[in-house]
Amino acid sequence: MDIQIRGLRKVYPGGVVALRGLDLTIPPGVFGLLGPNGSGKTTMMRILATLLEPTAGTASVCGHDVQRDKVGVRQILGYMPQEFDFYPTLTAYETLDYFALLGRMNDPKQRRERIERGLARVNLEPFAGRRVGTFSGGMKQRLGIAQALLNDPRVLIMDEPTSGLDPEERIRLRNLLAELAGDRIVILSTHIVSDVAAAADQMAILHKGELLFAGNQEDLLAPLRGRTWIIDLEEDELSRVRGEYFVTGVFRSATGLQVRVIADEMSHPRGYPAEPTLDDAYVSAMKQEAEPGDVV
Repeated sequence: MDIQIRGLRKVYPGGVVALRGLDLTIPPGVFGLLGPNGSGKTTMMRILATLLEPTAGTASVCGHDVQRDKVGVRQILGYMPQEFDFYPTLTAYETLDYFALLGRMNDPKQRRERIERGLARVNLEPFAGRRVGTFSGGMKQRLGIAQALLNDPRVLIMDEPTSGLDPEERIRLRNLLAELAGDRIVILSTHIVSDVAAAADQMAILHKGELLFAGNQEDLLAPLRGRTWIIDLEEDELSRVRGEYFVTGVFRSATGLQVRVIADEMSHPRGYPAEPTLDDAYVSAMKQEAEPGDVV
């Protein structure tokens, strides 16, 4: 049970190329999909969800071709898009009931059980009878997650699911993803590196429609081991250090600033070795692909 993507290409009207011959295999578990805006993440997921036709190439979801067997894909898929909206006059329960009926879940008992379980999973049980128009952005986000889980999907695609969630809700979602991923494929697309670091078994990085990396976190971190450093700085030193080293992060400390850098050697007297993080690796990957004038 996996997702196979081969030579996937998408060109939008006007010649905008969103995917450039993508090859990727997505195994069971939580799969993190990282990349900046315009990297092709959403295009790829919309193709997998049978909502968008590719220009060239193939993709199959658990053996179902996304072009020739759309019904088969949709029967095993849960999808939460980045942008969605609900009827504001419906309650949370009525909203999920509506989506369940759209998904041909005609057994009333099964439908009720799935709705109640979905609301409980996203901590919306106390608000089942409340109109969605009164919900905060974070509550609507959680309702979108519950909608994606209604048919107990074998494949769950989530586009920026933690957007609008407070820290407690984000942790709750990460725990839910870990729970769900036992015998499912869960694709977590995000620009928040810490979400992937906390939840994903495998991951990929897209940039301008091309695959920069695919593998596990250790594979991505390995090239930075022995090359990641922290420097304790006075604030007036920052500009000079930026000119000498590739900086991946700047943080305030009790005595001034702490700067994370990638370098083969360290000559600064207050520099010392550090374990690389996924943030370091992601920023480094983006830097390698940056063109003149890009901001990384």
